[in-house]
Amino acid sequence: VAFSYGIYMHSMGFGFLYPALMAAFIFGGSLEFVVVTMLMSPFAPLDAFVMALMVQSRHLFYGISMLKKYENMGWKKPFLMFWMCDETFALNYTATVPRDVDRGWFMLWVSFLNYFYWVSGAAVGGLLGSLAAFDTKGLSFVMTALFIVIFLEQFLREKKHYTAMIGGVSAVGCLAVFGAESFILPAMGLILAAITLLRKPIEKAGGFL
Repeated sequence: VAFSYGIYMHSMGFGFLYPALMAAFIFGGSLEFVVVTMLMSPFAPLDAFVMALMVQSRHLFYGISMLKKYENMGWKKPFLMFWMCDETFALNYTATVPRDVDRGWFMLWVSFLNYFYWVSGAAVGGLLGSLAAFDTKGLSFVMTALFIVIFLEQFLREKKHYTAMIGGVSAVGCLAVFGAESFILPAMGLILAAITLLRKPIEKAGGFL
């Protein structure tokens, strides 16, 4: 994914430093793909803020899901929070850490390595894009594919599929009501409200990992 991002940015006319620095400071894969379009468009800070909020609002659910796993992490917690991304969440949330391995260090190294791979991969992709010609058609779909894989992984590991049903029904319902251009924020808000209100019943029914 990082390679494809670097190559994609080069295809849009940016040098390799742009994807490397954006990966290091923004560190939001799907948002970084969207930012490419923003950089090619007229300056609109409010639109950029709303778009960033819409795209990255899924991290609200990542944070809620990791509350218990990140308890009592001390100095590691700020790094775990900043280095949270889709891949890190998928690994740290679903991983079964062996009893003889420190859970905090395990999750910290997963988080750091994913961060390092993303930043270095974006930089290398930007460099590769300048050295060879690639057909970049369809590269922006990699994040959609990643989300599908994460959803399926969670779905297969859950004993009960209450959260998957909440997410699916909320997304489809908001898509029908608000349309494809405006359904993300309402859907996220509805999912957050439903999971917050139903958290205890879902946990009792075995709906969370």
